[in-house]
Amino acid sequence: MIVLKAGSLNELNIDSLPEVEQKIVRWKIASRNRYEYSSLAALKFELKMRRHTVEASYAMFQSGAQFATFFNSRCNPAYWIRTRNGGFLLRGDVKPSDAIRDIFINGHLYAFECSGAIIILYYRAALETIGDATFNYYFQNLFLREWQKDYDLQLVASYDLSDVYPGDVCYFRNPDHHPRHPEWQGENAVMLDYDLFFGHGVGIQNSAGIIANLNRARRPFARRSAYMENLIVRPDFERLRSLIVYEQRLAVQSGVLVLEEAEEQPLGEVI
Repeated sequence: MIVLKAGSLNELNIDSLPEVEQKIVRWKIASRNRYEYSSLAALKFELKMRRHTVEASYAMFQSGAQFATFFNSRCNPAYWIRTRNGGFLLRGDVKPSDAIRDIFINGHLYAFECSGAIIILYYRAALETIGDATFNYYFQNLFLREWQKDYDLQLVASYDLSDVYPGDVCYFRNPDHHPRHPEWQGENAVMLDYDLFFGHGVGIQNSAGIIANLNRARRPFARRSAYMENLIVRPDFERLRSLIVYEQRLAVQSGVLVLEEAEEQPLGEVI
């Protein structure tokens, strides 16, 4: 169920939402889990961020970016500096928004692990949700490598598979992976729809397809199958929304429009 601390869910015209957002809100309403939001605006922000994550997943799949270990990773030197540990450090003379979008525009110049793909997807989704101006202000020192050590997005974890929705990241573990191929010890995959996932390196598949791919990378005589863990990762939606809210309040107080979307979107309203 969905509970709003302020406002009413009846104010939300579900049928007018994009298809992905419609599914999410209907699934949450029907769920036995309780989902509390401070306002209708907070719910709308999460729906929008989740939709942009799904869209970013399809865009990465079509971008031509390849899967590679950290040792063999590569990036476009016009926007990123490849570090010794295989990560990508943002150049100081480019905009963060331009650098993130370049990965999807010139994907053939990039290769990275599935864990790094998750960070890239979430940065792209955040960019499209909060806008260029806010993104460039708060995410100036981007470092792309693995989601476990990313501190800008402050990803949060859940351990209940009944609490997974499009835009969430699930983890498929391969306990008997071949020792020569540690990169196949698991797969980070974004949920796109019911039992449909995108994993960088395995593409768009259902859970059985991802498990079958991982099982082909097991050590000889392995008996344990890969499986989907009960680990779910997602951004802190309310923290990201607070970045927009804070800038809008500053704009109201100073009389200066600091957001690129300000001319199209009334100040104080977060959609």
